[in-house]
Amino acid sequence: MIKIEDVKAGESYACKFKVETMLDDLGRPHPNLSDRPIKGPGTYEGLGVLTKRDMKTELVELVDEKTKKTFVVPFSDIWDIDTVDWVEDDK
Repeated sequence: MIKIEDVKAGESYACKFKVETMLDDLGRPHPNLSDRPIKGPGTYEGLGVLTKRDMKTELVELVDEKTKKTFVVPFSDIWDIDTVDWVEDDK
């Protein structure tokens, strides 16, 4: 796996992450596209594509692949950083 310090600008990377956020009763970040009731604050884990990195504040911005939501996450809450190989869907 790649260290966050070794991420190169202009290349695509993804990582697993965890974040404290409001969740619905199914454990998904709120608000979501359904009318599910709010459970309250909790830990959400996902896989996200890195969009920004700030070495001074040690934060990354990423877009969760499942929910398409953007999160700002500390370096300490990301792991398994790897490159992204983009492929086109032939649908």
